[in-house]
Amino acid sequence: MAEVTNVTEYQAIAKEKLPKMVYDYYASGAEDQWTLAENRNAFSRILFRPRILIDVSKIDMTTTVLGFKISMPIMIAPTAMQKMAHPEGEYATARAASAAGTIMTLSSWATSSVEEVASTGPGIRFFQLYVYKDRNVVAQLVRRAERAGFKAIALTVDTPRLGRREADIKNRFTLPPFLTLKNFEGLDLGKMDKADDSGLASYVAGQIDRTLSWKDVKWLQTITSMPILVKGVLTAEDARIAVQNGAAGIIVSNHGARQLDYVPSTIMALEEVVKGAQGRVPVFLDGGVRRGTDVFKALALGASGIFIGRPVVFSLAAEGEAGVRKVLQMLRDEFELTMALSGCRSISEITRNHIVTEWDAPRALPAPRL
Repeated sequence: MAEVTNVTEYQAIAKEKLPKMVYDYYASGAEDQWTLAENRNAFSRILFRPRILIDVSKIDMTTTVLGFKISMPIMIAPTAMQKMAHPEGEYATARAASAAGTIMTLSSWATSSVEEVASTGPGIRFFQLYVYKDRNVVAQLVRRAERAGFKAIALTVDTPRLGRREADIKNRFTLPPFLTLKNFEGLDLGKMDKADDSGLASYVAGQIDRTLSWKDVKWLQTITSMPILVKGVLTAEDARIAVQNGAAGIIVSNHGARQLDYVPSTIMALEEVVKGAQGRVPVFLDGGVRRGTDVFKALALGASGIFIGRPVVFSLAAEGEAGVRKVLQMLRDEFELTMALSGCRSISEITRNHIVTEWDAPRALPAPRL
């Protein structure tokens, strides 16, 4: 097999290795999958304005997220059921994140529990939360995550119902029989029933609370001291309301284009959300990042960091922990190179002036000296 030289190449390898039902579950988006393509394509409409003749012999990519120092502004997004990709699943991902000095977000629907992931060793970890109809389940889960040393909650807010993912309907997607949603095992919510459409859609319809609203964000703050990141914000209006309701940060996300199709790509929604947050909380980008150049573009538009999702499960399927490590290393190396070639020596030096977008006003040329 030829050497993998970029993140995108792992997708084809994963497609070869995985059962069709599993690959399709990871790879597909909602309905026409317009947003799925747009999440990638939109990055290509942002160009660089590199600054030259700056000493870039030393580049510092470190940053802080909610007060935690990490090696680079590249983190791992929550993705469900990672043991479908590889037997080590979330354990491998946790070890890779820790080795890279960055943050892993564990999905509520992980095939490894919060305690199991904590047992892999030290590391900064966030917990992604779905709010179940039974609030005792939610409270118990949040307590367990906190006890296991997780540092923040990423509350997913774009899923009162599951998006229409037609591959999952065709494949009658369900969790393979040898796996369970480990966090819910003891609560009789760990298994997914076979359904006439997508087993996951049926599970969500039965268990996830459609009444979820801002009052529940307030309620979560009363049951945990962990900061809450609101994941799934795409508008300035909701960014403002999130800040008013005590969110510690915002993740601009369209759920990997798996929920509402024809929402903008996250990179296109980013600047609006950043303006809505008015600098009061950090804003992160989730969705479509496959290159170090993408990371730089997100930071130039005001993001404090980015999260990667599919690259993790695809590399996990291909090469296990080593694959995830390699994805993080490739993105790191590409991002460092982009910084150097743009004339930025630290994260704080990346500015809006380092990029140009279609919607920027034409730049006034400096007045000629007569």
